[in-house]
Amino acid sequence: QVQLVESGGGLVQPGGSLRLSCAASGSIFRINTMGWYRQAPGKQRELVATFTSGGDTNYADSVKGRFTISRDNAKNTVYLQMNSLKPEDTAVYYCNADLVLGPSGGLRRLDAWGQGTLVTVSS
Repeated sequence: QVQLVESGGGLVQPGGSLRLSCAASGSIFRINTMGWYRQAPGKQRELVATFTSGGDTNYADSVKGRFTISRDNAKNTVYLQMNSLKPEDTAVYYCNADLVLGPSGGLRRLDAWGQGTLVTVSS
């Protein structure tokens, strides 16, 4: 069994900063890509940023230059530093991980999601 536990959401004023964290735990053999997605009210879930096991990062155009994704492989944790926040960044932010579980029971791939953490940008 695998868990992704997110933290760090909350209410912040426009122009402010927040840092999200997501820790993966369980019978994890390897983590490939970790990333963040978000879903605003009435909208589809969208990619925010990803960080591959090879160290490559990818960002949505709307957050480039303002958000930074980082990863601590020793802790199976991914972070999202969000600066210069705007009201349009308001959403539930979800952590995602492309995992390989095992080796007990054999190696098997899993696309795991966290429960989501709410970020509200408002004055």
